[in-house]
Amino acid sequence: MAVESIERDFKRKVSERLRLEPEGVDRFRIFMPFTFEDGDHLAVILKREDAGWILSDEGHTFMHLTYDIDEKDLQRGTRQKIIANTLSVFSVRDRAGELVLPIANGGYGDALYSFVQALLKIADVSYLRREFVRSTFLEDFRAFMTEQVPESRRAFDWSDPQHDPDGKYVVDCRVNGMAKPLMVYALPGDDKVRDATIALLQFEKWGLSFRSLGIFEDQEEVNRKVLARFSDVCEKQFSSLASNRDRIVKYLEEALRG
Repeated sequence: MAVESIERDFKRKVSERLRLEPEGVDRFRIFMPFTFEDGDHLAVILKREDAGWILSDEGHTFMHLTYDIDEKDLQRGTRQKIIANTLSVFSVRDRAGELVLPIANGGYGDALYSFVQALLKIADVSYLRREFVRSTFLEDFRAFMTEQVPESRRAFDWSDPQHDPDGKYVVDCRVNGMAKPLMVYALPGDDKVRDATIALLQFEKWGLSFRSLGIFEDQEEVNRKVLARFSDVCEKQFSSLASNRDRIVKYLEEALRG
């Protein structure tokens, strides 16, 4: 099919505000009025590969998402499920970070329509703020602790079997094997910070010997009074998981040697 005919098919199926620009032999950049959350445009290339034509983002979509989301968080939890389901629904392949869609049976316009829908749905994981932030943050926290602490030295959702048989005062992850175990809390919001404060105070009343660590989803979102009370009882805090991974890793490494 001639380039002019391909462009007409693209416009008919996707948008009249679309144009093709050549970028070498059998390679065209597709300019369209579709953007990410920050206004940056989707990157889509039409190029010949082997005996046929494909659409490719040349790795731009995932690269753009990693501006705000840690790359590891795209490969696990809710985000990974959304991405994997989207790729399956629209028959898009992930080739080591490059998203591609072969064009079958001359269906250029239909292929571009599907490819754009897939990229936009994948980009939607950047909107996982309020409605899914708690589930993704807790999943990210659990995955992070699983990576950093050996299984024999961690216990998720721990409660003291002697003083708290009903499990009223739960620790997100208890790191053991040291003189003083480390009580680690994942803190997505005010309610969880209050619960952690109450639990740590109760541990003190019971006379438990321990250290404490709080990892926030975003400390700036926590009520100042709630945060102040928590700070009085928690030994160490990190304002967020995403921006402090290396520091938390170092802290845990030192704690595990204690």
